[in-house]
Amino acid sequence: MFNGNLRRKLVIGFGLALAVFVGLIFYGDAREMGRLLHNFQWSLVPAILGLTLVNYFLRGIRFHYYLGQIGLKQISFWTSFRVFIGGFALTLTPGKVGELVRVLWLKNLANADPIKLAPSTIVDRIIDGMALALLATLGVLAYPQYWTVAVSILALITAGIALLQIRPLALALLNGGEHLPLVSRFVHHLHTLYENTRVLLSFKNLLVGLGLGLVSWSAEGLAFYLVLRGLGINGGIDLAAIAVFILALGSILGGVSSLPGGLGAAEVTMTGMLQALAHLPENSAATATLLIRFCTLWFAILLGVLTIAIWRGMFLGTGQGEPKEDMASTTAPLRHLNPDEGW
Repeated sequence: MFNGNLRRKLVIGFGLALAVFVGLIFYGDAREMGRLLHNFQWSLVPAILGLTLVNYFLRGIRFHYYLGQIGLKQISFWTSFRVFIGGFALTLTPGKVGELVRVLWLKNLANADPIKLAPSTIVDRIIDGMALALLATLGVLAYPQYWTVAVSILALITAGIALLQIRPLALALLNGGEHLPLVSRFVHHLHTLYENTRVLLSFKNLLVGLGLGLVSWSAEGLAFYLVLRGLGINGGIDLAAIAVFILALGSILGGVSSLPGGLGAAEVTMTGMLQALAHLPENSAATATLLIRFCTLWFAILLGVLTIAIWRGMFLGTGQGEPKEDMASTTAPLRHLNPDEGW
């Protein structure tokens, strides 16, 4: 199903995941972490996973909305949602570049131009970063020592979005690229990519996407709060605010690192901040981090793999399980496409 290059990246990702897992256990003391897990309130797990599913569902709604805004209206929400969830299977690729495979699946399903569809995934990541930065910025009001990271990332994303809306400037840069030897043959693709990205980042679409992003990531932050409560940590709204703040900043730094799934960067950030802000000992901080990553990152990967396994025909472009009209004029099956190459 995956080409050799992508398979190698996934192997690297899983290798890094194993190293991070071992590192957390070593740091938190395996014996103490085992005791904490034994005493954990496992009855909270359905609620924790439920809040994580709220995150995925709302972001899936946003993904479908984005597709409609750039002209792909012929596929149902159920189809686009499965494509969105299936992309989680490739989260462990560096920078989550593997998630761009959604574009290739949609190409097979609807015979759509991948260049026109690419902004649906690219902007999805941008808006997630902006939503997380906003949540982290709210936390900075209480913890000003962390303002540099959160505010800087929010400012960079906001500035980038603002520059994209200056169409004359963007067109001048794109037209200038027509005279560059290595860029000229891709300029027409870049024009299409820019126009659809600009549409998705228009004021109305930005508000819709950001609103859904804030609610979805807040839900995952509350899942982290339940993890902390399950470990017996006392606290009410203050602890919930800390949980949302730490999850947001950890996710941001994990994304900025471009490491597969943010592995390492996210765990170090979350564990360290739990010790600094919630005053947890090493074993509790490491255990809480391990649990929330299993209930978010690894839960997402599992859902992605199961989605692809159950609807394999849909993702390979064979038409199994999909209406024939959606599969009319499909292009080459996914297994012959390389998401690391040009479209």
